[in-house]
Amino acid sequence: MIDPRFVFLAALLSLVGAWSYIRHTLQGTTSPNRVTWGLWAVEGILAFVVEIQQHVGLASVMTLMLGLVPLVVVAASFKNPNSVWKIGRFDIFCGSISVAGLAFWCFINQPTVALVSFVAADQIAALPTLRKAWIAPQTESSRVFFMGFMNCGITLLTLKHLTSAGVLFPGCILVTDLIIGVLVFTRLGPRLRAKPIVYLTSSST
Repeated sequence: MIDPRFVFLAALLSLVGAWSYIRHTLQGTTSPNRVTWGLWAVEGILAFVVEIQQHVGLASVMTLMLGLVPLVVVAASFKNPNSVWKIGRFDIFCGSISVAGLAFWCFINQPTVALVSFVAADQIAALPTLRKAWIAPQTESSRVFFMGFMNCGITLLTLKHLTSAGVLFPGCILVTDLIIGVLVFTRLGPRLRAKPIVYLTSSST
C-alpha cells in the first residue's frame, strides 16, 4: 500500500490525459463516441456521490475524475463538427443495455449485486469505443486511456484493504483503459485486417 495522498498524483495524470484528448477533439483530429463518454460521465458522477455518502475517503478523487473528464469530452465534441463519431445500431444497443444496468443498480437492495450491475453497465458503455479503437484507431487518442490506466493503478495501490467494493470498479476500468490504449497506439486492428490471407493447400502425390 502507498500513501493515500498519491490519489492526487493519479488525478493529475488524468488531467494531463484529458487535456490532450479534449484538445484533439476541439481540433477535430479525435472523434469521441458520445454514447461511451456520456455514460461514463453519468456513471462516474453517480459513483462519486455514492462513495461520498459511504465515506470512502481520498480514493473518491479518482472516481470524481472518471465523471468530470468524460463530461468535458462530450461538451468539447459539440464544439467541432468534425469531432462527431456517427452513432450506429451497435452503439445504441450498448447504450440501452448500459442504461438498463444503471436502472437496475438504482433499485436493487443487494449491495454486491448492485455493484456488479454498475460495473457491468460501465463496461458495456465502453464497448462502442473499444470497437472504434479496433476499426478506426486514427480517430482516437491513446494518451487519455494510458493515463486513466495509471490513475486506476495508483488508486488501487492506495487501498488499505482489498475488498470487492474497492477493487472491482477501478480494476475493471484499469483493464479496459489499457486494452483501448494499446489498440489505439499500435493500430492493431487495421494492421491485422490489412494482412493478406494465406490459404494452405495440400498437394497430392
